[in-house]
Amino acid sequence: MRSKAAHLVLVFAAITGLVDASARRLPPAVFRDPPSDAVDHVDPFIGNGGDSPNGSGGMIPSTAPPFAMTRWVAQTRENYVSVTPYNYTDGSIHGFQGTHQPAIWMGESAQVVLVPGLGDVRPRFEDRGMRFEHADEVVSASYYSVQLNDENDEGVFVEQSATSRVGHLRFTFTGNARPWVLLEASRASVMGSADPTNVTFPHGSVAVDASAREISGTNAERQDFIIGPNAAPSFRGYFVARFSEPILEWGTAGAGSGALRPNASSAEGAQVAAYVRFAEGVKSVDVRVGVSFISVEQARRNLEEEIPDGTALEETARGTRAAWAEKLDRIQIQGVDEEQKTVFYTGVFHALQYPYEQSEGGRYYSGYDDAVHEGESYTGYSIWDTFRAAWAWQILLAPERINGMVQSMLQDYVEGGWLPMWKNIVETNIMVGTHADSLIAEAVLKGFTDFDLDLAWEAVHKDATVPPEDDWTISYFDREENVGYEVRAGLSSVYETKGWVADDVHSESASRTLDYAYDDYAVSVLASQLNRSADAAFFLNRSLSTPFSIFNAGTGFMEARNASGAWAGPNEGWTEGDKWAYTFDVVHDVPALIARRGGNKSFVAFLDEHFDGGHNDHTNEPSHHIPYLYALAGAASRTQERVRSIAAENYNATVNGLSGNEDCGQMSAWYLFSAVGFYPVDPVSGEYVVGSPFFDHISIDLPGSPRPLVISAPGASSGKPYVAGVTVDGVALESPIIRHEQIVRGADVAFSMSASPQAWASETLDVEGARGVRDEL
Repeated sequence: MRSKAAHLVLVFAAITGLVDASARRLPPAVFRDPPSDAVDHVDPFIGNGGDSPNGSGGMIPSTAPPFAMTRWVAQTRENYVSVTPYNYTDGSIHGFQGTHQPAIWMGESAQVVLVPGLGDVRPRFEDRGMRFEHADEVVSASYYSVQLNDENDEGVFVEQSATSRVGHLRFTFTGNARPWVLLEASRASVMGSADPTNVTFPHGSVAVDASAREISGTNAERQDFIIGPNAAPSFRGYFVARFSEPILEWGTAGAGSGALRPNASSAEGAQVAAYVRFAEGVKSVDVRVGVSFISVEQARRNLEEEIPDGTALEETARGTRAAWAEKLDRIQIQGVDEEQKTVFYTGVFHALQYPYEQSEGGRYYSGYDDAVHEGESYTGYSIWDTFRAAWAWQILLAPERINGMVQSMLQDYVEGGWLPMWKNIVETNIMVGTHADSLIAEAVLKGFTDFDLDLAWEAVHKDATVPPEDDWTISYFDREENVGYEVRAGLSSVYETKGWVADDVHSESASRTLDYAYDDYAVSVLASQLNRSADAAFFLNRSLSTPFSIFNAGTGFMEARNASGAWAGPNEGWTEGDKWAYTFDVVHDVPALIARRGGNKSFVAFLDEHFDGGHNDHTNEPSHHIPYLYALAGAASRTQERVRSIAAENYNATVNGLSGNEDCGQMSAWYLFSAVGFYPVDPVSGEYVVGSPFFDHISIDLPGSPRPLVISAPGASSGKPYVAGVTVDGVALESPIIRHEQIVRGADVAFSMSASPQAWASETLDVEGARGVRDEL
């Protein structure tokens, strides 16, 4: 533990710039233990640029370990759907927030905010902001600090770290006015959109126990309560904040009105907060905030177990940094510049945040049946996004989590009746398809079976065979309120009989049709793994026939259809994509798609038209697999071109370094797999399609593997983007496919790289090889 005198020396050095922190805002040396070049290259600012939901990646510079229940972040604005709590364009900080908002398009749940200040206590958000400069911020995966100043140039130096369920902050007051700390328990909550008239007032409570140096309380905020089938009536966030210094004065406050109640020890209502003051001369205050979804008592236990009394902030940050180093240090890359290294390791940081832990002390609150259960639980499942590649990345790098994450989904099924689609505490009905089927099938295919396999089959079989209630009468448009479980809307209308979801019955019908086809394929794979041959054959047949029920041979595109069979129009029936993106969305039967488009040459020309015509939209997930389809049509060198070009255009080491919303790790997972040199176009197949590795050498120490996965590609980073051949453990690949079992126990994957397009896996192309974007490489 550091002495208080040593700590104040460090604070002074950091404020005055004497600490050797680079322009990349690296923490002081004491907060860079254990040493890790990989963790030092994580920049949590990436993806926070822009002042609109689509103007950045929707990420925040938060501190917490992998998959943490609560992430702690400086609060520059009040967050709700489409607004995150920190935005790089802002110039004032209004507190430090423990957030459970998993993505920019999702709502907040049970947040808690800690606010330092000097002089008069200012509980209202608009009054309590203090100005800051980005030059005064230090940001990392495990430690954050910033110098704040008010209108009187009174200052607070704030340092922050966190464990999964406890935030740890240290406030050093550099001004002369008397300091205070306020805890905001509840606020006016904007629901569903930025419309300021769409406001609710969740119940909150606070209690001050001066003898224990604590503020405790509750917050019932759950912004997504207006969507989804689960009321979760008892849901609360519980918290206990414990201060290092004796509390001499206290009171409660109206977070909306700003009215103070000195000496009041408790309060409850729609907008409440509590504040405390300390003895004259106190300049540094350490505070730990334990949070829980179960009870105040559990929040206190979380605090005492994760950050016990007497733990210095440096120790907390060291443990969190070590948790990130355990993952990031497994990957060593060579032949890479500083920017590429930052993009890569920040991508790993982003891909290991969600889903997040919902259980605590071996128990969890379930909003499905409004009860507390024994077991392990996760929430923040953005499955429509993450089934594509983020899940596959977690299977490789965090396999110790996979069984628990699947078991968590099965518990949701037992308690709520269905597997999750987009779980944010409970189901929200956001996006389409039952892609938990894909997650479970991929996990079982890749060897994860430490959960109830019979229950898993029961759950995915229900997804594929049981329609939602009132299936003929509910559209299930995006964020439709007051409806039940959406699951496979359209299953009972015409999908079961004609093969498509009717556009005049359901929203996003064409996207649903194609998504359901892939989910059927996943169900067939799981059935095969469980030796259910008849079920496997049935669902495989349905998965292969369904996509082409909406293929319009007259136009060559997938198009929505009405119940009558009539075409609904080329621009109808899509979600987060269009006819261009979705026509390529038959990843489980690419040969049939190629045949429908006239064979390999015609299909490659169609892909060229897609890319050269500006139709590819990498900001949304339906486009992510498309550049890899060239390789499956005998044009691998064109895949190599397109992947390199997409990476250069959509990823960089700035606040604007993600072109689209991160969506719980999927944007980063695309980059990570592409940088390694292969991508799971069809994740449930257990196959990866070869692309073009970005680095000369990368070694990944896969957990539980007897040897590392080593990818060597000499010259890949210095003018040789094309692949002349690939071997796996010395055996040459005849086709651009690597199977999961070839690499999961470690392997030597050797790429032969070239400066010009090569014939390998490119038999469809002419002697010149790839064209078009080649000159840009």
